[in-house]
Amino acid sequence: QVQLVESGGGSVQAGGSLRLSCAAYGYTYYTYFMGWFRQAPGKEREGVAAIEGAGATKYADSVKGRFTISKDDAKNTLYLQMNDLKPEDTAIYYCAADPHCSVGYCLAARDKVAYWGQGTQVTVSS
Repeated sequence: QVQLVESGGGSVQAGGSLRLSCAAYGYTYYTYFMGWFRQAPGKEREGVAAIEGAGATKYADSVKGRFTISKDDAKNTLYLQMNDLKPEDTAIYYCAADPHCSVGYCLAARDKVAYWGQGTQVTVSS
């Protein structure tokens, strides 16, 4: 059974940094597509960053140059380093995984992603 557990959310002032972590259990982690999505109040869930098993990455335009996605295959853990945070980054951040997705497809097609974590809140104040 696939299980994704996020941690690292919190409150920070604009310009600050946070690092999110997602521990993955129950599958061959390193072969999967993994991604970070977020949902702000009153908005649809959107893709933020994604990484494939071989390491290819993709980012939403709104976070390019500020966020970095990475993974540690030995620890079955996905990370999202978020720098220069802005109030518009405030949202619940979700970790997601799928055995078949590509970063080019599933970052935009969230309904195709099979597995989701419970989410972690990120709040950025101005």
